[in-house]
Amino acid sequence: MKPLVRADSTAKRFLLCLVLLFSTAPLAVAGQNNATNSGSWSGILVSSACNADEAFAEVPDCYKDQPGAKLSLIDDTTRVMYELETQGPVVAHLGDAVTVRGTLDGDTITTISIEPMSIGLAVGQKAPAFSIRDQFGRVQTLDTLRGKNGTVLLFFRSADW
Repeated sequence: MKPLVRADSTAKRFLLCLVLLFSTAPLAVAGQNNATNSGSWSGILVSSACNADEAFAEVPDCYKDQPGAKLSLIDDTTRVMYELETQGPVVAHLGDAVTVRGTLDGDTITTISIEPMSIGLAVGQKAPAFSIRDQFGRVQTLDTLRGKNGTVLLFFRSADW
């Protein structure tokens, strides 16, 4: 009869270990998910009274402070809108291109900081050396494009990319 008791005790221990393993696994996964939700998102600050298509089409009302509406961030490359949890410091940036740092939960970003998006070089700053193929497949560099009065490069992203 003793071997039967030992087998029963071993089975109970095994079952208890399985229960503990499966009850703590969701906690570990939740901890991992929270760690991956911190980051930064760039886009335009718009009124939540607009949808993503209206904001992408730059409907003027999307850039006005509207009663009862919150401020949102639209990523104009993916047409995804995020609600912003901290509204106070955001109001001054309505319509601006910004980078928001914070934590994402669903489609809501709890903001930690908001900074104006930096595009291009500062006035007077020299362009770094580069090489890129033009629309005809020829390699262009800063030196091949440089004119006697300087060079202006404009990269235009069309709406159909």
